Amino acid sequence: MPVDRRLERQSALRGLLEQEGLDGLLITHLPNIRYLTGFTGSAALLLVWPDATVLLTDFRYAAQAPSEVGTSAAVEIDPVSTWDRLKRICADRAEETLGFEAHALTVRDAGRLRDCARRTAPAGELVERLRATKAPEEVQAIEAAAALAHAALAEVLPGVRVGDAERDIAARLEFALRRRGSEWHPFQTIAASGPRAALPHARTSERCVGRGEWLLLDFGAEVDGYCADLTRTVVVGARADERQRVVYEVVEAAQRRAREQVRPGMTGREADALAREVIASRGFGEAFGHSLGHGLGLEVHEAPRLSAANDQPLPAGAVVTIEPGIYLPDWGGVRLEDDVHLGPEGPRCLTDGRTELIELV
Repeated sequence: MPVDRRLERQSALRGLLEQEGLDGLLITHLPNIRYLTGFTGSAALLLVWPDATVLLTDFRYAAQAPSEVGTSAAVEIDPVSTWDRLKRICADRAEETLGFEAHALTVRDAGRLRDCARRTAPAGELVERLRATKAPEEVQAIEAAAALAHAALAEVLPGVRVGDAERDIAARLEFALRRRGSEWHPFQTIAASGPRAALPHARTSERCVGRGEWLLLDFGAEVDGYCADLTRTVVVGARADERQRVVYEVVEAAQRRAREQVRPGMTGREADALAREVIASRGFGEAFGHSLGHGLGLEVHEAPRLSAANDQPLPAGAVVTIEPGIYLPDWGGVRLEDDVHLGPEGPRCLTDGRTELIELV
């Protein structure tokens, strides 16, 4: 039977609220609500007080919410307005300070909140702070999603041919993911070929892959709500030329160094430097413009950040992506991405870590 950590997580959150001087927290970010209660619906508010946890949702989830939430929270269904119900609940706590997720609350909902609670205060990303450290079953779910992603890629890659459209390749990959059990796609699949591989966040297009061109595939899978994120770059229809080999070898060396040496406790800046130093030393520093990676879990982008702008230490137990790249306009680009768990015995790759150059000839 899966370990149920919801009450444990709520208790840890109450400890953070006490540290912040808050009497309660209104949670509106759906992944945070799922983390604390198990609720997977698309509309809900969650109140966490020292003595109670209350989930408010609407008629669509009258059966689903109690089933998913169980005893982790009291469930209140309002057929008209969850915000009106929130106002009635908060009326009994008028003198208490209710924190809210300032990073997630819309301007419209901030106005609604002012009508519901007399005393409010913006809270930091408190639930995200808890989510950054993964329990064993969370790591297992990410690893299972990664296995699905690799299996789908192994099915699709041998069939890629010169002349295939990026969109068709992406569609075949997404079908293979779903057929193997991926709950959904954590983000839009990127299939970028030729010079379009120089676009770090390219939108998959109708462009057809040319002979000897790069094909960059960035995609993910989802198991039990947890995401895997994988990028591989291959050459289609020919052997790689010398320039392609040089660029690929630099990215592979940078990615391998970061993947093997990243540790909990080092700052996001220090982790980023592991790969950036390798790329810069080979003269491609300006061609690596994004950060090394990001946290992974219920969202495909979450804490912590492996970035030159992050001076905070990486928490033990986090799962992060390691994804350096080199992008050269009008020529193409290479990115390699694997998912790594920052465990007590050192980094462990949850993806297969096989980054040797693939030439589809």
